[in-house]
Amino acid sequence: MVPCNYRAQDDEESWVEVPRTLGCLLQSSLQSNMLGPWCSPTGSPAPLSCETGCGEGTWILVCRLLVPTQVSLLSMEEDIDTRKINNSFLRDHSYATEADIISTVEFNHTGELLATGDKGGRVVIFQREQESKNQVHRRGEYNVYSTFQSHEPEFDYLKSLEIEEKINKIRWLPQQNAAYFLLSTNDKTVKLWKVSERDKRPEGYNLKDEEGRLRDPATITTLRVPVLRPMDLMVEATPRRVFANAHTYHINSISVNSDYETYMSADDLRINLWNFEITNQSFNIVDIKPANMEELTEVITAAEFHPHHCNTFVYSSSKGTIRLCDMRASALCDRHTKFFEEPEDPSNRSFFSEIISSISDVKFSHSGRCIMTRDYLTVKVWDLNMENRPVETYQVHDYLRSKLCSLYENDCIFDKFECVWNGSDSVIMTGSYNNFFRMFDRNTKRDVTLEASRENSKPRAILKPRKVCVGGKRRKDEISVDSLDFSKKILHTAWHPSENIIAVAATNNLYIFQDKVN
Repeated sequence: MVPCNYRAQDDEESWVEVPRTLGCLLQSSLQSNMLGPWCSPTGSPAPLSCETGCGEGTWILVCRLLVPTQVSLLSMEEDIDTRKINNSFLRDHSYATEADIISTVEFNHTGELLATGDKGGRVVIFQREQESKNQVHRRGEYNVYSTFQSHEPEFDYLKSLEIEEKINKIRWLPQQNAAYFLLSTNDKTVKLWKVSERDKRPEGYNLKDEEGRLRDPATITTLRVPVLRPMDLMVEATPRRVFANAHTYHINSISVNSDYETYMSADDLRINLWNFEITNQSFNIVDIKPANMEELTEVITAAEFHPHHCNTFVYSSSKGTIRLCDMRASALCDRHTKFFEEPEDPSNRSFFSEIISSISDVKFSHSGRCIMTRDYLTVKVWDLNMENRPVETYQVHDYLRSKLCSLYENDCIFDKFECVWNGSDSVIMTGSYNNFFRMFDRNTKRDVTLEASRENSKPRAILKPRKVCVGGKRRKDEISVDSLDFSKKILHTAWHPSENIIAVAATNNLYIFQDKVN
């Protein structure tokens, strides 16, 4: 590690010196009264077999959605007159602002709804169209269902710290009735939202007139029975719970427990357990903050509950390690049950080793047998019964290993990529640069690189595999590694829980692809 020129304050208000690499990973969690600038934290891909659902030439663009300040749907179809689309968003890319950048994407448990959050604090929910006899091909498209402002910018006057409205994570709760519930969080506050439909309104009040104003009781001479009248469908989003004031550092993960009564929220140094019915207190289950902040060596980067066992959860760290904890063993899970770490190859040791080994995302498989982690260059699959090394390792963009120095200078090396499983845990997907995203078939060990861009977003367009060329000579359909656009990056992806439908967030655009049905 290299000592940094920057200093930060911890929550005890004492000045401490932190390593630059760790300071980058801490992001700005300790940035109150900061001094100076802070850092923000090869081979030819063979086509996949068609049986896996992601074979060569099988993915088509269903629709592309754009989430600007005024929400619009950009579906790549001709019949868009009934959807009130503003096509200027498609032509004028400069219209999008920093607040329009999508920061999280999440399908609900049935896949009928897709939620996105952006840096402007907005949540936009898309609903899947129902299949009809006249428009069978339209099945799979998602239209705007509801949009609401989830978080507003705040200011912590005690620490002179601005709290961004950016939505860091969205998690759906299983549907129990006609309404939908989801959790959304920014850096400090988690909110529980209820999304419900209303297509009837009551009329014929006794104490109110038709305009809703209270009537004089002295003028009421008859008793009326209120009736429900049909009205245009209205989707309402109302905050049901606000979970605040429990995190000193920035929240990076939320995860709903399988008991559906509790959930956890994780920041850089602590993990808290919440009950959905209690908003004024939480239970701290992990605390890695040392007594002396100068002894801080790692931070928590992601955390998730086991999909079936409500007592088990995992969290990853900036050192590339994963800890499995069991809440039955101890109330405070500082002592892990299992510890997953891959020994470092001394031949690959470099100045950037600690940075690129930091895990940006951790996901349990649907079966709960495996864990998938994403670091800067690779995706790894771990078996819960084997702690010393991963059972599978997939190189996402190994051709960038020679460009780590320039990636460090432009802060791209601190980008946090997510990874997702498909519904059967047989294929995994993660993002890369130049609007590329990668799919790996765990059965055939084949992989494919696809691109989400405006150039190939024609209606029903078939995605063609892309290849990055490392050497000097390249073929017509290849792109040179020196030509990659690092400002275009796929950080957030989501996979339908049961079908081959994927959502890919590319800056302020959301692309939805589905497996082509022959």
